[in-house]
Amino acid sequence: MSDPDSAADGPRTAAEEAGQFGLPDPELTAWRLVDTAPEMVPAEAARGWMDATNRRFANRCTPLSIANGTGWELLSPHDFSATWTGGKTPADITIKAARPEMQAQVDSFVQSHFGEAVLTMQPGYLFRTAPGWALWVRGSPNHPAINIHPLEGIVETDWLPFTFTMNWRFSYPGTVHFRTGDRFCFLTPVPHVALGGIQPVIRRIEDDPELEASYRHWRDTRLDFNAKLKAQDPEATRQGWQRHYLRGDPQGAPAPMFHISKRRMKWPVAED
Repeated sequence: MSDPDSAADGPRTAAEEAGQFGLPDPELTAWRLVDTAPEMVPAEAARGWMDATNRRFANRCTPLSIANGTGWELLSPHDFSATWTGGKTPADITIKAARPEMQAQVDSFVQSHFGEAVLTMQPGYLFRTAPGWALWVRGSPNHPAINIHPLEGIVETDWLPFTFTMNWRFSYPGTVHFRTGDRFCFLTPVPHVALGGIQPVIRRIEDDPELEASYRHWRDTRLDFNAKLKAQDPEATRQGWQRHYLRGDPQGAPAPMFHISKRRMKWPVAED
């Protein structure tokens, strides 16, 4: 069963979790290396494919939307295409600017550096985080691309005096296109030192009768609601979905203190 003393304290913020391990509050500084560094913006929760689902159904999934918006994105400063022939060398990828006069600028932003079907982009910043905090560098969550996928890395930006690259790998030979303003890099600070201290524990749900009762109540009401939807019950059809995640405990208890249904990260502040 859970520790009653710790449970009484309620959920904790990321900063409080980090403090348990002696970590400072999170912070993020982007040191611009070139005047043409890509624009850095708060991540957006919206996704075109989610909006296109029947009655925008995918937007009802709060965890999806929260993940989409938890970080900052770097936007491509150029229109370009990249073609992979299927070989393993850097020469097997060719990069072409949409406007020939921009080829030199495009070449400084994106290269075929590693070979192995990998396309490499330059973030244009040296990022620094508070001690013990790192950047999870990846592609935008739940934003699939055609014929190319982002590679992910956790970078120790709390001490590195150099930057990293954002890499994408072709799925099969062909051509991909990136346009000005396309998201090419997603940044999320994580307390990577604290994460290693987590000890997963597997327990029987029956060992916590209160939690089991709450779960079974949710399960039963969910099954009943879905059955009514299938039978085209007028009231269930009108509701469309149950909103338990948004409202809190399905038995009527209020949502926890730190529960959020929307997230909007802060815009970067330029100090120069």
